[in-house]
Amino acid sequence: MTRTALTRDAILDSAAHLVKQLGPDALTMRKLAAELGTAVTSIYWHVGNRESLLDALVERTVADLGVIRPTGRTPAQRIASVARALRRQLREHPHLVAMVHERGLTERMFLPAQQALVHEVHAAGLRGTRAAEVVRAVQFQVVGFVLVERNRERAPVQQPAEEELWDTETAEDDPGLARALAGPVDQEKLFTLSVRALVEALLAR
Repeated sequence: MTRTALTRDAILDSAAHLVKQLGPDALTMRKLAAELGTAVTSIYWHVGNRESLLDALVERTVADLGVIRPTGRTPAQRIASVARALRRQLREHPHLVAMVHERGLTERMFLPAQQALVHEVHAAGLRGTRAAEVVRAVQFQVVGFVLVERNRERAPVQQPAEEELWDTETAEDDPGLARALAGPVDQEKLFTLSVRALVEALLAR
């Protein structure tokens, strides 16, 4: 059986897979060579050393995260769709995004989303400082929300748990509030609610 010729893209695909599954620390040249069924020297030939490999992987990640196509009929709907797309990208590639951040390319990574937001904010009739405020407010909302989500997912088991903390007394005699805060968080619903409220308030100013 003839082995498919090793290519730079194939190496980067396997490297991205390892990072996505196990994190950046798991990406060693030996492990990558084993994944590809080749020799370490062959990887060096195509992409250089590990630092060069990481640089190439980060560059490709930045490029891959660059496509955002807004949807919706109104400016608020289209801006919210950019926020949803950015959140989805950040959640689907946490380890790769962390690598981009560590190598000082975070702002470049966010540029396509910012440009999509700028286009929609201009379409809504905003310019200058007000337009910039909307772009940054939406970006910060998305990034902050994703960070909270990640922290909750990685946190150890909480003692006491939320359901043990909320009762009529802590909820100021609001049993409905107590039940809601003691229950699981619908992150999709909460994100949609918060982004929609933020965008509509900013555009209405």
